[in-house]
Amino acid sequence: MSGHRPASEAGRATPPQRDGATEVIRWAAFSCVLVPVVLLAFGTSLAGAAGTAVGLAAVTGACRVLLRQSERGAARLAAEDRAPHRGRHQRTGTGSHRGGRHTGGDTPVG
Repeated sequence: MSGHRPASEAGRATPPQRDGATEVIRWAAFSCVLVPVVLLAFGTSLAGAAGTAVGLAAVTGACRVLLRQSERGAARLAAEDRAPHRGRHQRTGTGSHRGGRHTGGDTPVG
């Protein structure tokens, strides 16, 4: 076999893309486990390590909620930027700019 790989193997060679928020949450969850283990290793009581684990888990959960909410808001803003601009009263196309002064036209002034 020469250096050619089937398409299925080529797809597995590159790791899947992960967003930043997912990576932050993974590291935070890892620290929720690691910190109490280290505390126990250095002689902290089981209750103290458990309390620390619960506190870290609560902070991690709150940060996860805030990160996801921020991502949804950013996605919503990006979608609005891609959408066509709508007028003041949500009108588009002909007649969307009514009112104001019009020069010329067929309407007699009188």
